[in-house]
Amino acid sequence: MVVEELLICIELYNVGVIGLIKPHGLVMCEVLLLTVECVFHVCVCVCVCVCVISTGPQTIKKAQGENVTLGCTYVQSPSDTGQLDVEWSNVSPDMTQKDRLILSYSGGTVYKLGDPGLMSRLKCVGDPGQGDASIFISPLQASDTATYECKVKKPPGIDSRKVTLVVLVRPSVPKCWVDNGEEIGSTIILRCKSSEGTSPLKYNWIRESGGSLPPTATQSKLTGELLIQNHSQSYTGSYLCEVTNEVGKEQCKYSLRAYSSANKAGVIAGAVIGALLLLLLLLLLIWLLICCCQKHFSSFHPIKYQLNLLERQ
Repeated sequence: MVVEELLICIELYNVGVIGLIKPHGLVMCEVLLLTVECVFHVCVCVCVCVCVISTGPQTIKKAQGENVTLGCTYVQSPSDTGQLDVEWSNVSPDMTQKDRLILSYSGGTVYKLGDPGLMSRLKCVGDPGQGDASIFISPLQASDTATYECKVKKPPGIDSRKVTLVVLVRPSVPKCWVDNGEEIGSTIILRCKSSEGTSPLKYNWIRESGGSLPPTATQSKLTGELLIQNHSQSYTGSYLCEVTNEVGKEQCKYSLRAYSSANKAGVIAGAVIGALLLLLLLLLLIWLLICCCQKHFSSFHPIKYQLNLLERQ
């Protein structure tokens, strides 16, 4: 029965409840740095050392640009007589490497020891010396993804809490384009691609105008490709691609057209003829410019100028 009461009491302690009505007499048990006292039907958990009492998820997911509070509240015990020290560290994923200390509180002073880029965005929520060593980070960056550990030391007591922060990047605005042209009767591929964003990215094509996707169309949610076979005039219109992940979404549009092979040949021929006419016009302008320059310089030739003077005399 003592063990049952202890387990219940520890569970209640973890969620912040310190009392429980129990129909038992006096029971005293000490284990795992906790004391269970049951007097007059009341079971009370008493911490016999410094204890971190923050609760919450062990993994926190946030979007880049948002903010987060990493909780680390604690209680002290009269039996703790040493100097209070609080440390925040980045836990190394490599067990052979040391954790990286980013913030320390000792002797009433807070020391920021981590990367300056992170330290400029990190601050203490409360007074680390008065039971609240929580930290606040804003705005979040993808590089902030890590496991953070808060360690509270007041000899002989010591306790800690770890929390994993995952910073997710929203998708960037995707680019929409078409492969294989837009010729009637051909197989075309509409493509959609976002250059940034935390995986997995999911793509979805919809048709904004003209109803649902063509019956000959198939799309890949992973690559953002929309393949349309046997393209026709009825498949033209505005198509929208939306890319999403856990923390955001973005979209782009493409206006799909359709033309026949004859029209394609006409367009090519027109482009060639236009280019040739432009070239001929340019050559004509160059020829006229050369002629004007030659006429201008010849009128000021020194010998001809002297002959003209003699003739006038």
